[in-house]
Amino acid sequence: MNWGATADERTATLPCDALAPTARTRADRAITIHAPIPIVFAWLCQLRAAPYSYDLLDNFGRRSPRTRNPELTRLAAGQRFMGTFELHSFAADQHITLRAGRVTVTYALRAVGAGSRLHVRVLFDGPRPIGWALAVGDLVMMRKQLLTLRELAEQEAATIGS
Repeated sequence: MNWGATADERTATLPCDALAPTARTRADRAITIHAPIPIVFAWLCQLRAAPYSYDLLDNFGRRSPRTRNPELTRLAAGQRFMGTFELHSFAADQHITLRAGRVTVTYALRAVGAGSRLHVRVLFDGPRPIGWALAVGDLVMMRKQLLTLRELAEQEAATIGS
């Protein structure tokens, strides 16, 4: 299951790969964001507070915050993300890798001109039919999440640049 990821991104090695080497289902999603990496990474850290997807479905109807809380950028392994995931590892301005049961995910950043490329890989380590079902649902939710994070990061970058 792919959305927006290039062939090179789909074959790249990400931190989640080492955590779930036998995962049967893999989903890559990627988006270009016209904002510097530090701003995008700071917005990824906000996933500690909310999912930034379809809030009615995955945030009990509460709107994900539209302003960043700087305290959430202070990361430590074991912290909760989106209520379900646990922070496994991170490298500031490079990646955040999360786990929840048999699901492992890496949000990875790289520079693209003056902006950023956000590549997310989700690995489902379980029976393939269940993994595919989860990947389909995840595609809908993750697409919305990435579009929302792009919008917020680009708004912040435009505010700083003006």
